[in-house]
Amino acid sequence: MESISTSKKGLKGWFEACFSTLQKVGKAFMFPIALLPVAGLLLGIGAAFTQPQMISAYGLEWILGEGTFLNAVLMVMKNTGDIIFANLPIIFAVGVALGMATHEKGVAALSGVIAFLIMHETIHTLLMLTGKLERGAMLDGTISSACGITSLDMGVFGGILVGLGVAYLHNKFYKIKLPTVLSFFGGIRFVPIISAVVYILVGVAMFFAWPWVQIGMHSLGALVLQSKYIGTFIYGIIERALIPFGLHHVFYMPFWQTNLGGMEIVDGTFVSGAQNIFFAQLASPNVSKFSVDAARFMTGKFPFMIFGLPGAALAMYTTAKSNKRKIVGGLLLSAAITAMLTGITEPIEFTFLFVAPMLYAVHCVFAGLSFMLMHLLGVAVGMTFSGGIIDLILFGVIQGNAKTNWVYVIPVGIAYFILYYFVFRFAIKKFNLMTPGREEDEIESKLFTRKDYDAAKKSGTSELILEGLGGVDNIEDLDCCATRLRVKVKDMEKINSDILKQSGAAGVIKKGEGIQVVYGPRVTVIKSELEDYMGALEK
Repeated sequence: MESISTSKKGLKGWFEACFSTLQKVGKAFMFPIALLPVAGLLLGIGAAFTQPQMISAYGLEWILGEGTFLNAVLMVMKNTGDIIFANLPIIFAVGVALGMATHEKGVAALSGVIAFLIMHETIHTLLMLTGKLERGAMLDGTISSACGITSLDMGVFGGILVGLGVAYLHNKFYKIKLPTVLSFFGGIRFVPIISAVVYILVGVAMFFAWPWVQIGMHSLGALVLQSKYIGTFIYGIIERALIPFGLHHVFYMPFWQTNLGGMEIVDGTFVSGAQNIFFAQLASPNVSKFSVDAARFMTGKFPFMIFGLPGAALAMYTTAKSNKRKIVGGLLLSAAITAMLTGITEPIEFTFLFVAPMLYAVHCVFAGLSFMLMHLLGVAVGMTFSGGIIDLILFGVIQGNAKTNWVYVIPVGIAYFILYYFVFRFAIKKFNLMTPGREEDEIESKLFTRKDYDAAKKSGTSELILEGLGGVDNIEDLDCCATRLRVKVKDMEKINSDILKQSGAAGVIKKGEGIQVVYGPRVTVIKSELEDYMGALEK
């Protein structure tokens, strides 16, 4: 019996370690992902207003035609945005290494660049020596250019492979002490050296292994595409269901960046991955209709983010106790506007996730239906980060309905607003769910106001957070993602969720040795202030 119990504990520990690692990987993805909205803005505006068909249709040759000043500006915007998407693999290599490194992050980033170039040059050399660069020697779409190096098309997986490996090497060796005669090469100088050596070997391994991975991914991608609308529905449910665990980036990234999201020929070049296909078509003057099969992994977010979640916010507001509506109204209005404009939905999703998980389950099903409906209606609007009004305008409205069918988002969205409002209102009243403004505890209702947050900040947010986390000595690792403070602690029993919520947190997640505290988009500032406060205490 004891051995069985020990085995269960060991399995649980292994699972929690894997879960924690996946969360860190998902968080590390946020570094390169955060760049995409800016790149998408440049590419979206530049591509839309340099299309010859659009310029001719509206008679704008005099101001936007070739040779004009505005045309030159827009071409620069288009090409600078396009270059970001064309080089996502190395950006992910640097971003993941940077995000996963615990100290001396700059060294990890530089080592990531070195390892990426060396890995692909090793593959290029082996392809050349074996004659596989000759025309017809490899399957179409398996060879591409990585930073000017002709290599196997590994996409962002290649960058992630480099980033994770370099981060591991960096964290293991950045303090290494070598014999006196070699001491100059010790410490952080050793990291790029060991990374270069290791990724020569990785390049050799990938030369033999990656073609088989490509075949497997191509087959799996074909299966996903054959699943059609049911597959899209399941994708949408899973993508939302993983939000509370911080693993959604790990899930959707393969669909956006690899063969799982499909393959298309754009201007004579094979492009794989849903997001890559969309932006390649966006930059092309020869595409008259964006790929619906690719966009189905993105477009479904628009109805429930722009319309559905604000409907849920209104339902929570109208079901709140009359004496508390003013208290919760500020939070819900702010969260709804944030979801509508930017597609950052975690503030409002976490508002009902922690007090009424049943509503979140309903939300996941509605999200899956939204993805499926957009696919059924042939809507093809891409995105950089999330499905807010900004992305809808950039990649739907100004690209034209003929290319995107974006107008279907509006009626479906209105229906979603009504659906969310009435379903959430019914569930809240029927099951007496303790959404904001309905609870008995006065502290809970005050947690969701801007006024209380500001008051907490003035009285010392960092002090409250540190107290809620059990003090400096209880913190092993501190980091953040887009909306959540991520902390690894020594003793979970020392965590005080009430104090953390008094600091302005919308919710607290405990899992194993890790804790996530939801603060919304302000979290990066909160993290920096907390680090400064902890540093001052240690002095």
